[in-house]
Amino acid sequence: MASLKAKLAAGEFIAAPGIFDGISVRLAEAMGFDALYMTGYGAVASHLGLPDAGLASYRDMAERVKVFCGLAKTPIIADGDTGYGGLLNVEHTVRGYEAAGAAGIQIEDQEFPKKCGHTPMRRVIPLADMVKKVKVAVESRDSSDFLIVARTDARTGLGLDEALRRGEAFAKAGADVIFIESPESVEEMAKIGQTIDAPLLVNVVEGGRTPVLPAAEYQKLGYGMAIYPSAGFLAVGAALQSVYGRIKQTGSSIGAEAPLADFMEFSRAMGFEAVWDFEKRWADD
Repeated sequence: MASLKAKLAAGEFIAAPGIFDGISVRLAEAMGFDALYMTGYGAVASHLGLPDAGLASYRDMAERVKVFCGLAKTPIIADGDTGYGGLLNVEHTVRGYEAAGAAGIQIEDQEFPKKCGHTPMRRVIPLADMVKKVKVAVESRDSSDFLIVARTDARTGLGLDEALRRGEAFAKAGADVIFIESPESVEEMAKIGQTIDAPLLVNVVEGGRTPVLPAAEYQKLGYGMAIYPSAGFLAVGAALQSVYGRIKQTGSSIGAEAPLADFMEFSRAMGFEAVWDFEKRWADD
């Protein structure tokens, strides 16, 4: 099977939904995507109940990577935040994520503590420091197919030109995919596509700063990959608010607006069929 790097090089467009817990991994895995994206926002919120503001540690996230990759054969690109420290931390993070089974890692140029890319008050480290991080990440991987996704958050605070300068520098440093976070218009996205000669990733956050467009439009603008980190947990959040609200209001789930999956089908999706088969095999005569 062709690697994600090979697919991007061949011009295939990759749409990767966000995964954030075991349920989302199992459901997405069954749908035949080319890739999945482990969202830092969703994983931190699901695992720790905390905001994506630099509060999760390398160990917290590496454990999530290992669990998710153990559940899925689909390649997973995992959010590695800032690399969790300096250059030595970046080396440790890349090696740890790759050993855990990830197909790629995203590293960004924010100052620590980092923040979600579509929220305010983000600041970035000097360009030269991030270039070193990219070079260390590239040298630290075992396989050249392990994707290094280099992200800059410079657009919001320093403007598009600085973000483009950084994206070009990251590509020159060896990054496989360039991620200019939160462009704010189609015109800005078009300029990114015209400027950077490397595979580009767009972060599609419903309700965020970047225009939400059909996949074909992203392709026309020059993007090779779209990640949808928030779609899953926003859908789950709305459904839970609906169902829990109905139970609170009436004492019953009857009449809840959110559709409910069939319990037995959902149980099969979670792997219970293997449990049932095992128990049948080893049941006493």
